[in-house]
Amino acid sequence: MSYIEKGTPDFWKASTALFAGGFVTFSTLYYTQPLLPVFAERFHVSPAVASLSLSLSTTALAFAMLGIAPLSERVGRKPVMAFALFASSLVALLSAFTPNFTSLLVLRVLQGIVLAGLPAIAMAYVGEEFHPYSLGAAMGLYVSGTSIGGMSGRIITGMVTDYFSWQAAVVTIGMISILCSLYFLYGLPNSLHFKPHPMSLRQMGFSFLHHLRTPTLLSLFIISFFLMGSFVTLYNYIGFLLMKPPYNLSQTAMGWIFIVYLVGTFSAVWMGRLADRHGRGITLALSLLLMLVGALLTLLPVLWVILFGLALFTFGFFAGHAVASGWVGKIAVVDKAQASSLYLLFYYVGSGLMGSTGGILFSLFHWVGIILFISAAQISALLLNGYLYFVEKRKYAES
Repeated sequence: MSYIEKGTPDFWKASTALFAGGFVTFSTLYYTQPLLPVFAERFHVSPAVASLSLSLSTTALAFAMLGIAPLSERVGRKPVMAFALFASSLVALLSAFTPNFTSLLVLRVLQGIVLAGLPAIAMAYVGEEFHPYSLGAAMGLYVSGTSIGGMSGRIITGMVTDYFSWQAAVVTIGMISILCSLYFLYGLPNSLHFKPHPMSLRQMGFSFLHHLRTPTLLSLFIISFFLMGSFVTLYNYIGFLLMKPPYNLSQTAMGWIFIVYLVGTFSAVWMGRLADRHGRGITLALSLLLMLVGALLTLLPVLWVILFGLALFTFGFFAGHAVASGWVGKIAVVDKAQASSLYLLFYYVGSGLMGSTGGILFSLFHWVGIILFISAAQISALLLNGYLYFVEKRKYAES
């Protein structure tokens, strides 16, 4: 049975379906991000408490993936992913009718749980069904779908909230997500290389422990923690900075700031291909450096410089995620779904922990505290990537 290769009709069919899956993932998971200032005002909560509408869902998703991955080993990749997309779309619709902030948080936790079936399984599907030389491009297209979904969800949320209400914005996101889920179900080819591999809890535990004891994989997991944690932290609180003097941006304007996600769409595909040709270590280091420089630029009190810094930061994040996630699939030779789950466990726990911690730092030290926090995370990730680069280089030389 042949693998899916670049340049074939199956490649574009599978890649666009994964693109749609990534779109739903980020649009439904992150639609609350531009609403954090609205929640803080309407529900009379602090920025850190408002951020729980995002942090709780990403943390729930992270831990739910540990159980979803073995389920996919029994019933297959596509059914689990399709259920996740449809269920998360319906929960998004329900959350528009919550009477208070507490019930919204409960539904956001549920949203994270049902959505868990897509991200880790998508990475496993790509690792199993695509030719090794097409992995970078395929993951790049999937990640670009997450960037478009994140951008569109935030822009739509900002505009509809300004003209109608935040509830109307959430209904809009839910309906668009259902349409994308239908396309995913129709367009994604069935698995040809998947073989049912039921695992007991003991086997699953040994699989997770094996991956955690692999230094290169553990380094990638921690890098993913810093990648996503930094990204969410910056975007969680940029609205609190720019909607106040001297910038005074409206909710619509804040929504359109997420147009910079377009550079992430480009960078995920382009840098994924560069990684296939020139090596993942160098490409990931460049991505992390771009994030660091972009974050530091937002300290300058000039709106166009802040926006440029956001674009540079976003370019680096989506490139880094595409490269790191593809690297996991290459290093993990067995139990790829479990390795993908651990990568995304660290990824989304980073989102929840760093995102909420950022709220405390913002209250204490304002924007400078946020950027120092992010800078420390990026420097740590660069050190880990340096270790990875030399280990992989030595392994290549010995072979």
